[in-house]
Amino acid sequence: MQDELYIKRCIELAQKALGKTYPNPLVGSVIVHNGEVIGEGYHHKAGEPHAEINAINSVVNKDLIPESTIYVSLEPCAHYGRTPPCALKIKELGFKKVVIGAMDSHDKVNGKGKKIIQDAGIEVISGVLEKECIELNKRFFTYHEKKRPYIILKWAESADGFLDKDFKPTSISNSLVNQFVHQLRGEEHAILVGTQTALNDNPGLTVRNVEGINPVRILIDFDLKVPGDFKIFNNEAKTLVFNSIREGSENNIHWIKIGKENFLSDLMNALYKEQIQSVIIEGGRFTLQQFIDSDLWDEAMVIKNDNLKLENGTRAPELNPKPIKIQTVRDNTLSFYLSNSH
Repeated sequence: MQDELYIKRCIELAQKALGKTYPNPLVGSVIVHNGEVIGEGYHHKAGEPHAEINAINSVVNKDLIPESTIYVSLEPCAHYGRTPPCALKIKELGFKKVVIGAMDSHDKVNGKGKKIIQDAGIEVISGVLEKECIELNKRFFTYHEKKRPYIILKWAESADGFLDKDFKPTSISNSLVNQFVHQLRGEEHAILVGTQTALNDNPGLTVRNVEGINPVRILIDFDLKVPGDFKIFNNEAKTLVFNSIREGSENNIHWIKIGKENFLSDLMNALYKEQIQSVIIEGGRFTLQQFIDSDLWDEAMVIKNDNLKLENGTRAPELNPKPIKIQTVRDNTLSFYLSNSH
């Protein structure tokens, strides 16, 4: 039970950096000596020290370490990246015991970290609250195991199932929900729209109503119809433009060539190469429906304004599964879905 309690704390710590560690996973670590927490840490952002190192650095009396247990939500890394491997540090300091939440499926780690520690004669327990630790890093695991980003579909529709009124941009969700959506943007790695949405709404796709990092913007614009002075091209975030005409980079904008045939699988391969770990698909209908029809999504969030009837316009996408959770925020209903492959 104690092990679960400390791994739970590791998860809590790791969540503090949600949206800030890409392409690295979220990791938290706790160091316990005789039933007392003597150190805590989490990974803040890529390139900075890992959770275990931050936890070790926070220990005031380092002499207690050989008699202590270190808890970590994800298997300690075993490779040299921008920082040295944590598994070697744990071995060097000679912890009494190591408790791991989930093993790391990343091919550079995948059991190697655990092996380094065990070979040093240190007791290792793994798989504590494993399900919760995998859920914490669903983006990271999907990216490495399925070689594609974790995909979240999102749209807002009227009570009678329209995305807009007479094909013109229409405000559907309330201010509270808008704030929630901006928070969601800050947690994910990238956000994607198609040509029509970009032309109709001229969205900035940034985090405006909450604190957070702007996601990478992805625009699908085969014929480069979206004018260069649109908000999606401003310098507030990196923008990837998938099109059939040009390639290359200019400041924060990267043009990537892609064909219309096998479009989705080519897009997934390209995003994998760009190390994009999660994407919110924000529209429009055609783009969203393509992902739904190909069963290429992990989660969906549908906002419905129960008091708004639009009568005519763009029809909302059709999604069949039953929601796993429904939340009411004033006059908006939020329905959350999980794809069948979960």
